[in-house]
Amino acid sequence: MTSFDTSPQLNVWRALLALAVVFVMLATTGWTALRNQRGPAALEASVTAWEHGRIDGRRLPDAQAAPARLARFFASLSDWQRRSLARRYPLAVGNMNGAPVELRYLANRAALRKARAVERLRMHDERLSLSGQREAGRRAQRYDSLLAPDRRILAFDPAGSGKVAEVFGNLNRADRVSVVVPGVDTELLTFQRTVRKYSAPAGMGESLYAAEHRASPGTRTAVIAWADYTSPSGLGMEAATATRAEIGAVRLNALLRALPGRGPVSLFCHSYGSVVCGLAAGGLPGRVTDIAVAGSPGMRVEKAAHLGTSARVWAMRDADDWIQEVPYMEVGGLGHGADPVSAGFGARVLSARGAQGHSGYFVPGTESLRNFAEIGVGAYRTVACAGENGTCRAGLSEAAAA
Repeated sequence: MTSFDTSPQLNVWRALLALAVVFVMLATTGWTALRNQRGPAALEASVTAWEHGRIDGRRLPDAQAAPARLARFFASLSDWQRRSLARRYPLAVGNMNGAPVELRYLANRAALRKARAVERLRMHDERLSLSGQREAGRRAQRYDSLLAPDRRILAFDPAGSGKVAEVFGNLNRADRVSVVVPGVDTELLTFQRTVRKYSAPAGMGESLYAAEHRASPGTRTAVIAWADYTSPSGLGMEAATATRAEIGAVRLNALLRALPGRGPVSLFCHSYGSVVCGLAAGGLPGRVTDIAVAGSPGMRVEKAAHLGTSARVWAMRDADDWIQEVPYMEVGGLGHGADPVSAGFGARVLSARGAQGHSGYFVPGTESLRNFAEIGVGAYRTVACAGENGTCRAGLSEAAAA
């Protein structure tokens, strides 16, 4: 082999090529989804209307004001006044960090009904192609489902491929809150599934909430299935960069800082969602005690200690998860850094027994879900480690587990 063959420059190019080839090959195996951009942004229009609005002669506060200020504003209103604002500006109020949780549910129901009416008209719009009419029908059906009486929609944006966040449990009364952050191809039409239910955000949240109740029936928990960021489309080059994750991290921190109560919060980040959580880590509020990642392509750092958070960092990966084939490196903005389950990364490595591949970590009956649930309720001393020596529980005292 010549000296040219072993040059650092050639090795870098080989690494870049390997990274690109892996992501492109994965993207051609049925994962890539087409994202359609749809008309003017209704959320932005609602926020603009809010900014020019008044309530009984009073100007409304900046919709992007600090959550505490917005909370004080809503607390100063009567129940009738709050409901009036939710009816007049449903998308603005429904996505407003600082607005009362129950009011956001009410506002988002109004926004969903309006969005459903729009799609029902589009289903019969002869100016649309047949595929466009069919997509409108699918969206209308999804809105029907989200409008079921027992569903609590914390955030909703119909623009583009859509964003949704749903709450399981009573968020206002919860002793502990868990937030599920999903990965690629997360949008309105993939927020829930009938087949492979627990691979979709709604199924993940529902499953984790039930598992936490089994793990600690006396602990009041709430779980948020948070699909309120624009994830990469498929596993192409977009998924190999952090652009979408950077924006998602800002949105995630905005949500966390507006959560009611003071109890501990745990993040459960799947696949590309772990990139979002890694970038959000340095700005997390202090009440976030745990970050658990599953099937992670990396967290944009070489070591857990570099995340800049006091939260405990946990990681798991099923032995059959294809994500292990992705090169764990970051070169020129491509790739997401070190492998979170590697010994050198420094995370507490959990067992994922029973998970079966990349999308099975939240399936009932798996050790991966049980581990997530025990972290969610604070039962750290009983989590199952990846190894037999229990190293993932090292240094956790009874006080930490309480």
